[in-house]
Amino acid sequence: MLYQRSSQLFAAAEQVIPGGVNSPVRAFKAVGGTPIFVKSAKGAYLYDEDGNRLIDYINSWGPMILGHAFEPVVEAVIEKAKLGTSFGMPTELETQIAALAVSMVPNIDKIRFVNSGTEACMSAIRLARGYTKRDKIIKFAGCYHGHSDSFLIQAGSGAITFGSPNSPGVTEGTAKDTLLANFNDLENVRTLIEANKNEIAAIIVEPVAGNMGCVPPGNGFLEGLRALCTENGILLIFDEVMTGFRLAKGGVQELFNINADIVCFGKVIGGGLPVGAFAARAEIMNYLAPLGPVYQAGTLSGNPLAMAAGLAMLQTLNEDAEIFQRLADKTAYLAAGIDKVLKANNVVFTINTVGSMISVHFDANPVVDFQTARNGDNETFKKFFHGLLHEGIYIAPSAYETWFITDALTYDDLDFTIQAIDKVAKTF
Repeated sequence: MLYQRSSQLFAAAEQVIPGGVNSPVRAFKAVGGTPIFVKSAKGAYLYDEDGNRLIDYINSWGPMILGHAFEPVVEAVIEKAKLGTSFGMPTELETQIAALAVSMVPNIDKIRFVNSGTEACMSAIRLARGYTKRDKIIKFAGCYHGHSDSFLIQAGSGAITFGSPNSPGVTEGTAKDTLLANFNDLENVRTLIEANKNEIAAIIVEPVAGNMGCVPPGNGFLEGLRALCTENGILLIFDEVMTGFRLAKGGVQELFNINADIVCFGKVIGGGLPVGAFAARAEIMNYLAPLGPVYQAGTLSGNPLAMAAGLAMLQTLNEDAEIFQRLADKTAYLAAGIDKVLKANNVVFTINTVGSMISVHFDANPVVDFQTARNGDNETFKKFFHGLLHEGIYIAPSAYETWFITDALTYDDLDFTIQAIDKVAKTF
């Protein structure tokens, strides 16, 4: 495939946008080459500026669970846009989507809408600190909760040390209140809690990680976090920006039957528009202004276009009793096909899946946390990525990102993908 037009557009973008992109992973820095500029998308396919069609496995990093340009969402946005795009005042639509979300997700009474997953997680941490009157939080290496200062933390020199910033602009003062744990390691979490008794407000976790590839929780891990939080007066925050309304109607809480104290949403809940949300039981949410002392606000929060898109998306998912099983079946079919052809070509790999999330890691050992994810052969991944791109298949341009399956993918698309992987694997 030729990408002359994309190359020209990227060169122009680099002159006026840092790195030529508005989100770093789009720059192809991890895989090399020039990013693809998209002109349009429909269903399971992207159409780039050079006229190429690509089968899409990132789906705008998750929200396009029903496919690109899903008609009910598009129609809802168009009709609302005719009436005005933003008011800075309440609308009935906000109540409608809030009521639907609360009805779909277990263990939440109230929800507040914001404009991104980053904003949702940032606000959830502030709420947890205000509610518990404690300052520290625990996050997990390899789990991404947006680019708020509290989350851009790397490990200290020992299990009970403070973290340190891993981005310039994040202060040491901010970093000292963030403790870093290893995903799927309850003993590590227990050690941190014991070393910081009565100081930890919240543990925030991607209950199914998607930012080190797809990494499922180990047996008893989420249950253990729930128990530790209950025992120590700590709020458990599930960052379901990726998994919410994707792995089940009620997300991971429903899938694994585990209740979090606060849940963060994004991606699917906005139907492709910039939307995030955080939700909890009433006694926690009532700590938010204007009812309580924890301040949080947003001029465009709950704007009618975003709410219309999100409502149309959630209504479809709520009414389709088979959607999540169909997605899981397609993911399992794809995983089985990839497993077969990679083994036939003597490629060293492991595959992780949960529901409609899947990732291929080029290492023989199980991938259970950030360290094991980092053990993968990134040079092989680069060949894999560019080989698939040449065959007309678009996966995330990073070994540390999950793929997302959309209901718009057909089994013919999956078969084509498996055949393409077989072809690419023969070149390794």
